[in-house]
Amino acid sequence: MNHASITAKNPPALRLLALAGTIAFALVLAGCGSQAAEPVGGPPPAEVSIATVLSKNVRQWDDFTGRVAAVETVDLRPRVSGYIERVAYQEGQEVRKGDLLFVIDQRPYQAELAQAQAQLERARSDAALAKTQDARAQTLIAAKVISREEFETRHAATAERNAAVRGAEAAVATARLNLQFTEVRSPISGRAGRALVTTGNLAQADATLLTTLVSLDPVHVYFEGDEQSYLRYNQLAREGRRDASHNPVRVGLANEVGFPHTGTVDFIDNQVDARTGTIRARAVLANPDHIFTPGLFARVQIEGSGEFKALLIDDKAVLTDQDRKYVYVVGPENTAQRKDVQLGRLVDGLRVVQTGLVAGDRVVVDGVQKIFFPGMPVKATVVAMGKPAGGVAATTAVASK
Repeated sequence: MNHASITAKNPPALRLLALAGTIAFALVLAGCGSQAAEPVGGPPPAEVSIATVLSKNVRQWDDFTGRVAAVETVDLRPRVSGYIERVAYQEGQEVRKGDLLFVIDQRPYQAELAQAQAQLERARSDAALAKTQDARAQTLIAAKVISREEFETRHAATAERNAAVRGAEAAVATARLNLQFTEVRSPISGRAGRALVTTGNLAQADATLLTTLVSLDPVHVYFEGDEQSYLRYNQLAREGRRDASHNPVRVGLANEVGFPHTGTVDFIDNQVDARTGTIRARAVLANPDHIFTPGLFARVQIEGSGEFKALLIDDKAVLTDQDRKYVYVVGPENTAQRKDVQLGRLVDGLRVVQTGLVAGDRVVVDGVQKIFFPGMPVKATVVAMGKPAGGVAATTAVASK
């Protein structure tokens, strides 16, 4: 006989079994309730890092984008025609001014030089004979042996032969120069490109492109400035708050953090492009290590303001509430208080605070995600502004004293 048949024939047993189940369920609930009870007193203080707002004299830098360009660029073409006999350089290598790059077949030009030298010798011989005859004619005319007409003819022949000598000397110089031009040399120091004409090909004078060369040190960086910035710079210069003759720039490449290279603006175009509303400027930078290569993308910063006093905070302390920016500051009672702020631009890694904070405010820079509501108690560790928790130095503002 099974359990179901027993309880069916014995109703008191069924009621007893139900009562036992109810008591057991109540005991389980009581145990769970005792385990879920929270201690009285609220959440523990949030562990955060705080830093005092920096108050420094700084200068604002404006960001632009540009391209690296060579100061000197040469499309190398031959000055004489002929077949390429030899490519005398390694493609892509750095060359110095005067280095041999190409050799054109020299034999026709050597023959022309020899012919011109022979013509010069003949002209000199004729000039010597004419000079002797002229001297003899002067003696004969004094003795009245020859006519005045013959004397003048011999004298004119001397001048003619001397002119022929000078013409022959010029022909020799031209032939010698053409022979020199068969050795195509680098007109600048820099890096040579690939050889566009190789051995055995015909090169036409002043037409065939042999290779290209670019200088490497220094380099130019061209960038476009917007019209508003251009007008602002001019106004600051007129007011004496910006040096119009000295415009320092800072440059960073695509793989670099920040702007580690410095230079100076040496050229500003004479008109604004009406189509884009921008004006072209150029900076010059030293490149002794050949870090810059013409054509590279460059990030450019130019000094955009005079010196001013600013409050600076770490950008990671800033939180967003819809269209408002705010930070948490720690008061004297070690509670987090919200302050809405208006922010300016970055100055070397730190954010300019225009309104909302005062010098001496202690801003939460690390652990802000642990603060759930204003007034929450915090346990603060003091760090320097611009340094993360742990004391590892980060990029700080470079401010003038």
